[in-house]
Amino acid sequence: MSDSTIYDVVILGSGPGGLQAAIHSARKKAKTLMLGRLDNSSLYWAHIENYCCQFEITGEEILNTGRQQATSFGAEIRDEDVLQIEPDGKIFNLNIESGEVIRAKSIILATGSSRNKLKVPGEKEYLGKGVSYCVDCDAGFYRDEVVAVAGCRSAAAGGAVALTNFASEVHLYCEELDVAEGLREQLSTTGVNLHEGVKIEEILGEDSVTGVRLDNETTQQVSGVFIELGAKGVLELTAMLGVQLDDSMKYIEADKKQRTNVPGIYAAGDICGPPLQMAKAVGEGCVAGIEAATYSKKLEM
Repeated sequence: MSDSTIYDVVILGSGPGGLQAAIHSARKKAKTLMLGRLDNSSLYWAHIENYCCQFEITGEEILNTGRQQATSFGAEIRDEDVLQIEPDGKIFNLNIESGEVIRAKSIILATGSSRNKLKVPGEKEYLGKGVSYCVDCDAGFYRDEVVAVAGCRSAAAGGAVALTNFASEVHLYCEELDVAEGLREQLSTTGVNLHEGVKIEEILGEDSVTGVRLDNETTQQVSGVFIELGAKGVLELTAMLGVQLDDSMKYIEADKKQRTNVPGIYAAGDICGPPLQMAKAVGEGCVAGIEAATYSKKLEM
């Protein structure tokens, strides 16, 4: 790959923190790319009443305006999720849904912190006993086992593909798969059993998970259920990078310049911990965007 394909700043997350980072990074003339789907942000579904100078406005309106601002300053936005990040010398390679590899001098993690639940019987009871929210963390425990994955987006599809390297069978259940064509093709070529239009209604077990009951009145015997509802979370994306998490293992530790312990990686918004408020996300996004752009401009390749 040539240097022209390298972005100064790549932002993961399409919420207020990521958008503010994109605005400030692009204004500093850094080559900026923001990755993520608008409706992955928890703000998308919210009505805003506690943000300064904005009252009775929807989160969707704010995010759409933010996108227009970011692109007006030159930022690129792609509605794709990142499946994996790998260090490559002083830069990072990001594998995205379409199968393309994006190269970045710096990364801003602004993916939020919420872990969506399937909300079915057995989910809570068997957490850690066959129920997992992190394929990259737990796939190795299911070598030569049959597993199920629940979800319709990139985290579920990418997780199902990754699980084929360990499990003997992988079943992906979703109402309607919503991923890039390249990722859909990977499901087929790697042998994932895709069940579109089928939902898990209950997770079955005794001491641990033994199967799932489906809404088509059938059951499937499995040893593990991976719940991946949305984009890749903080644990998955940082697992191989050495980014420091807090004691709860939920949030990323960042300093006042939004720097993590890994040079070139910044974090902003809910991913850095409470209060989980738009005002905090925007402020941290501003700092992260400026700092990442400055770092990238000074980086000697």
